[in-house]
Amino acid sequence: MKFKKILFPVDLSEASPKIVPYVNEMAKKFDSEIHILFVARAFQYFTSIYVPHPSVDLFENAVIEGGRKSIEEFAEKHFKDSEKIKIAIVNGDAAEEIINYIKEHDIDMLIMGTHGRKGIDKLLFGSVAEKVTKATPIPMMLINPYKIKN
Repeated sequence: MKFKKILFPVDLSEASPKIVPYVNEMAKKFDSEIHILFVARAFQYFTSIYVPHPSVDLFENAVIEGGRKSIEEFAEKHFKDSEKIKIAIVNGDAAEEIINYIKEHDIDMLIMGTHGRKGIDKLLFGSVAEKVTKATPIPMMLINPYKIKN
Protein backbone atom coordinates (compact mmCIF):
# COMPACT_ATOMS: atom_id res chain seq x y z
CA MET A 1 0.00 0.00 0.00
CA LYS A 2 1.31 3.42 -0.98
CA PHE A 3 0.06 6.64 0.58
CA LYS A 4 1.14 9.35 -1.86
CA LYS A 5 -1.05 12.06 -0.32
CA ILE A 6 -1.86 12.40 3.36
CA LEU A 7 -4.50 14.83 4.58
CA PHE A 8 -4.01 16.43 8.00
CA PRO A 9 -6.98 18.63 8.94
CA VAL A 10 -6.09 21.05 11.74
CA ASP A 11 -8.22 23.27 13.92
CA LEU A 12 -5.14 25.16 15.18
CA SER A 13 -5.95 24.28 18.80
CA GLU A 14 -3.34 23.09 21.30
CA ALA A 15 -4.16 19.54 20.16
CA SER A 16 -2.93 19.99 16.56
CA PRO A 17 0.84 19.97 17.31
CA LYS A 18 0.46 16.71 19.26
CA ILE A 19 -0.59 14.92 16.07
CA VAL A 20 2.27 16.31 13.95
CA PRO A 21 4.81 13.55 14.83
CA TYR A 22 2.41 10.89 13.49
CA VAL A 23 1.86 12.81 10.26
CA ASN A 24 5.59 13.38 9.79
CA GLU A 25 6.42 9.74 10.48
CA MET A 26 3.85 8.39 8.01
CA ALA A 27 4.88 10.93 5.36
CA LYS A 28 8.54 10.01 5.81
CA LYS A 29 7.81 6.29 5.69
CA PHE A 30 5.79 6.55 2.45
CA ASP A 31 7.47 9.62 0.91
CA SER A 32 4.07 11.30 0.95
CA GLU A 33 2.87 14.77 0.15
CA ILE A 34 1.24 16.34 3.24
CA HIS A 35 -1.93 18.37 2.78
CA ILE A 36 -2.70 20.58 5.77
CA LEU A 37 -6.32 21.72 5.76
CA PHE A 38 -8.00 24.37 7.91
CA VAL A 39 -11.78 24.63 7.70
CA ALA A 40 -13.25 27.96 8.79
CA ARG A 41 -16.74 27.42 10.15
CA ALA A 42 -19.60 28.49 7.92
CA PHE A 43 -21.31 31.58 9.23
CA GLN A 44 -24.44 31.55 7.05
CA TYR A 45 -26.64 30.77 10.06
CA PHE A 46 -25.93 34.24 11.50
CA THR A 47 -27.81 35.85 8.62
CA SER A 48 -31.01 34.18 9.82
CA ILE A 49 -30.73 35.80 13.27
CA TYR A 50 -30.68 39.44 12.16
CA VAL A 51 -26.93 39.90 11.89
CA PRO A 52 -26.46 42.09 8.80
CA HIS A 53 -25.10 40.12 5.83
CA PRO A 54 -22.13 42.48 5.17
CA SER A 55 -21.02 42.05 8.81
CA VAL A 56 -21.09 38.28 8.44
CA ASP A 57 -19.09 38.46 5.20
CA LEU A 58 -16.46 40.73 6.76
CA PHE A 59 -16.14 38.48 9.79
CA GLU A 60 -15.95 35.36 7.63
CA ASN A 61 -13.20 36.90 5.49
CA ALA A 62 -11.28 37.93 8.60
CA VAL A 63 -11.49 34.36 9.95
CA ILE A 64 -10.27 32.92 6.63
CA GLU A 65 -7.36 35.38 6.39
CA GLY A 66 -6.45 34.80 10.04
CA GLY A 67 -6.62 31.07 9.41
CA ARG A 68 -4.35 31.40 6.38
CA LYS A 69 -1.71 33.26 8.36
CA SER A 70 -1.96 30.85 11.31
CA ILE A 71 -1.77 27.72 9.15
CA GLU A 72 1.27 29.07 7.29
CA GLU A 73 3.02 29.70 10.64
CA PHE A 74 1.93 26.24 11.85
CA ALA A 75 3.37 24.59 8.72
CA GLU A 76 6.65 26.52 8.97
CA LYS A 77 7.06 25.57 12.63
CA HIS A 78 6.05 21.90 12.48
CA PHE A 79 6.89 20.84 8.93
CA LYS A 80 10.03 22.84 8.16
CA ASP A 81 11.93 19.68 7.19
CA SER A 82 9.18 18.49 4.83
CA GLU A 83 9.45 19.53 1.21
CA LYS A 84 6.10 18.23 -0.01
CA ILE A 85 3.59 20.41 1.83
CA LYS A 86 0.33 21.83 0.53
CA ILE A 87 -1.82 24.22 2.56
CA ALA A 88 -5.53 24.82 2.06
CA ILE A 89 -8.11 26.97 3.81
CA VAL A 90 -11.76 26.39 3.02
CA ASN A 91 -15.03 27.64 4.46
CA GLY A 92 -17.91 25.41 5.52
CA ASP A 93 -18.84 22.48 7.69
CA ALA A 94 -15.62 20.77 8.83
CA ALA A 95 -16.70 17.17 8.19
CA GLU A 96 -18.20 17.94 4.77
CA GLU A 97 -15.19 19.96 3.67
CA ILE A 98 -12.73 17.25 4.78
CA ILE A 99 -14.64 14.65 2.73
CA ASN A 100 -14.83 17.03 -0.26
CA TYR A 101 -11.09 17.70 -0.05
CA ILE A 102 -10.31 13.96 0.02
CA LYS A 103 -12.31 13.41 -3.16
CA GLU A 104 -11.12 16.52 -5.02
CA HIS A 105 -7.41 15.95 -4.33
CA ASP A 106 -7.20 12.14 -4.53
CA ILE A 107 -6.03 11.84 -0.92
CA ASP A 108 -4.83 8.33 0.02
CA MET A 109 -4.81 8.59 3.83
CA LEU A 110 -6.34 10.81 6.49
CA ILE A 111 -4.71 11.52 9.84
CA MET A 112 -6.70 13.57 12.32
CA GLY A 113 -7.28 14.09 15.99
CA THR A 114 -10.29 13.41 18.11
CA HIS A 115 -11.11 16.06 20.63
CA GLY A 116 -13.40 14.20 22.99
CA ARG A 117 -16.00 16.97 23.15
CA LYS A 118 -18.65 16.43 25.79
CA GLY A 119 -21.96 17.88 26.84
CA ILE A 120 -23.22 21.02 25.13
CA ASP A 121 -20.11 21.26 22.93
CA LYS A 122 -20.80 17.85 21.40
CA LEU A 123 -24.48 18.66 21.08
CA LEU A 124 -23.76 21.93 19.23
CA PHE A 125 -20.81 20.85 17.09
CA GLY A 126 -21.10 17.06 16.98
CA SER A 127 -17.99 15.04 16.43
CA VAL A 128 -16.18 15.94 13.23
CA ALA A 129 -14.06 12.79 13.52
CA GLU A 130 -17.16 10.65 13.94
CA LYS A 131 -18.87 12.16 10.88
CA VAL A 132 -15.73 11.84 8.76
CA THR A 133 -15.14 8.24 9.88
CA LYS A 134 -18.60 7.27 8.66
CA ALA A 135 -18.16 8.98 5.29
CA THR A 136 -14.49 8.66 4.32
CA PRO A 137 -13.61 6.30 1.48
CA ILE A 138 -9.92 6.02 2.49
CA PRO A 139 -7.84 4.64 5.39
CA MET A 140 -7.89 6.88 8.41
CA MET A 141 -5.71 7.24 11.50
CA LEU A 142 -7.50 8.82 14.48
CA ILE A 143 -5.42 10.11 17.37
CA ASN A 144 -6.69 11.27 20.73
CA PRO A 145 -4.17 14.04 21.49
CA TYR A 146 -5.01 13.96 25.20
CA LYS A 147 -4.20 10.27 25.63
CA ILE A 148 -0.81 10.17 23.88
CA LYS A 149 1.91 8.52 25.96
CA ASN A 150 5.24 10.30 25.75
